[in-house]
Amino acid sequence: MKYRIYIDEVGNNDLGSSDQPDHRFLCLTGIVLEYVRQTFTPEMEALKQKYFPNHHPDDPIVFHRKELMNKKYPFQALRNPETEKAFNEAFLYCLKHWQYRIITVLIDKQEHKKRYEVWRYDPYHYCMTVMFERFHLRLKELEQSGDMMFESRGGKEDIRLKESYRTIFEKGTDYIAPEDIDDTLTSKELKIKPKTANISGLQLADLLAFPARRYALKYYNLLNDDRETFNEQIIEIIKGKFYKNGNRINGYGLKLLP
Repeated sequence: MKYRIYIDEVGNNDLGSSDQPDHRFLCLTGIVLEYVRQTFTPEMEALKQKYFPNHHPDDPIVFHRKELMNKKYPFQALRNPETEKAFNEAFLYCLKHWQYRIITVLIDKQEHKKRYEVWRYDPYHYCMTVMFERFHLRLKELEQSGDMMFESRGGKEDIRLKESYRTIFEKGTDYIAPEDIDDTLTSKELKIKPKTANISGLQLADLLAFPARRYALKYYNLLNDDRETFNEQIIEIIKGKFYKNGNRINGYGLKLLP
C-alpha cells in the first residue's frame, strides 16, 4: 500500500518580514492519504458536481479556499444562503469521514532570525525537512512506503525545493540515516504540481492549510484571536486527524520551530 503526503503552505519564507505580525509565521500542512483513486478523488469530484453545475471533466473546477470563501467564480452558487449552508454541511461531513492524517509544521520566523544570527536555514526548506522526517516516521509505523507532493510555487523556488529534497534523500537528516529513507520513501525526485492540475490531495491541503495553521497557533498559545468562524467548525473535526505517537501530538502531528 502506497501513501502520499500532499503539502501546501500559509505564509512566506521571507525573514525580512518576520517582525510584522501578519508575516511572522510560516506554516506547512501535509495531508497523508491512501485510496486516492478508489474513494477520495471520486467523492471530491461528486461534491463539486452536486453543488457547482458548471463543473465538467473537460474543464474541472479546482477547489481553492480563498475563492470559495469569497464566493468568486466558479463558486458563485454559494451566494445563495441555502446552497452555502448545504455545501458547508456536506463539506464538514466529508472532512469527518474521509480517511487521512495531518502533519503541520509551524515556524516562528522572528525567533528563528534571532536564534540563528550566523546560520539560517531557509524557513520553507527547514519546514520541509521536518515534514519529511515526520512522514518518514509515519511510514515506518505503518510499515509502508510513500512519496511527497508539493503545490508549485513557480520557477526557481520549485528548482531549489527539489534540490533540497534530493539532498535529504542522499544525505539524510540529523535524525534519519539515508539508508533508512530507502525503506519508506519511494522516489528521490520530489513531485511538484500546479494548482490547475486538479489533484484532489493538493486541493484538500489547500482547504485545510489555514485552519490547521490556526489550530497550531492556538495549540502553542500564539494566537490572540477568539473569533468564532467556520474555521472553528473545521478545526473541531480535523484536530482528531493529526498524526500521533500514542496520545502525543506535539512533535509528531504538530511541530513548532525553531
